[in-house]
Amino acid sequence: MPDALRAVLAEDQALLRVGLERILAAGGIEVIESVDNGPSLERALERDDFDIAVTDVRLPPTFTTEGLAAAVAARSRRPALPILVLSQYVEPLYARDLLADGRGAVGYLLKDRVSDVDEFLAAARQIAGGGTVLDPEVVASLVTRRERPLDRLTEREREVLTLMAEGRSNAAIAARMFVTEKAVGKHTNSIFTKLDLPQAADDNRRVLAVLAWLNGE
Repeated sequence: MPDALRAVLAEDQALLRVGLERILAAGGIEVIESVDNGPSLERALERDDFDIAVTDVRLPPTFTTEGLAAAVAARSRRPALPILVLSQYVEPLYARDLLADGRGAVGYLLKDRVSDVDEFLAAARQIAGGGTVLDPEVVASLVTRRERPLDRLTEREREVLTLMAEGRSNAAIAARMFVTEKAVGKHTNSIFTKLDLPQAADDNRRVLAVLAWLNGE
């Protein structure tokens, strides 16, 4: 992935939109089109010259799910198109919709996370590179709602999966849990096995594991 990235941005609040443009630009991500409503986002996502789309879930004219719907539709036309969705509130179903195709390159963050500029930019670059990043509050909500169907996992494995869902690498998970990276690798392989995930590239299996968890399977 090249250092310089190009983005499409959709946000109806003018001040936040301008702020996001400046944050992205300062982080080396050029905003090549910035819009404030659903129909304009749909048209912008038809372009083929950008690396990531950053969009609010709710946009005019109805302020329901215009941003999310446009993102999901765009990914159906351009598989694995990197999408970072921003939301005012924790709405886990939106995260599940984004991950439904199992391809990764998606993110779901609360707007409050934008205030941590470095974290926000790191998330955008991780998603543009094919990774998956979920807001910790969304993850916490999903753990509460989805824990029972995943009873095959141990408490430690569930903790690893939680951090995996937040987009953390094995090295970052190891540092967070104060264990070795090798130990995290063993937990990860156990998770894949217990969730009956097919043999595939590790990145794909990580996405499938998070998706299985979101679906409560």
